[in-house]
Amino acid sequence: MRATPYNDRSDIDKLQSQWNKIAGHRSRRDWSAAIVRAATAAEIAANIAVRKRFEAESQFSPEFVNGLLEWANGIKGKFSRLLVPSTKDKDRKKELKALEAIADRINGKRNAIVHQGAFAEEPDAIEVVGWAGQVIDGLVLPHHPGFVLQEKPTKTSR
Repeated sequence: MRATPYNDRSDIDKLQSQWNKIAGHRSRRDWSAAIVRAATAAEIAANIAVRKRFEAESQFSPEFVNGLLEWANGIKGKFSRLLVPSTKDKDRKKELKALEAIADRINGKRNAIVHQGAFAEEPDAIEVVGWAGQVIDGLVLPHHPGFVLQEKPTKTSR
């Protein structure tokens, strides 16, 4: 049976696919790639939170919301332009601002790799993957209670 093409998957399935890739990069000691995948997974979680928010609280079409996600341009924009400003609940806004601070750290590590050619070491990857897990849980669980990122077992190399 063939896997569903990536672009045809739900956001949750895309998120899990990115997370699965992290395990492979870690097993190959490709720390920089693991960080980039973790950042991508966190951004997909932001997409989920934005889509669910607008689905529940607006009549905007999915196409319009997709346009907003593109306009927001990255995880930083999704937090600062969409998630935080659209939140009325003070406690949730405080939680989102804390997640935004973590996402900023993830984004800084990712940008150093992608835009400056930096290399990462294992402690960096462990830290960023942990941060990404926090952001993902904080953004996805309110909309998908019981969601758990599945850890993909890796093949041991000889």
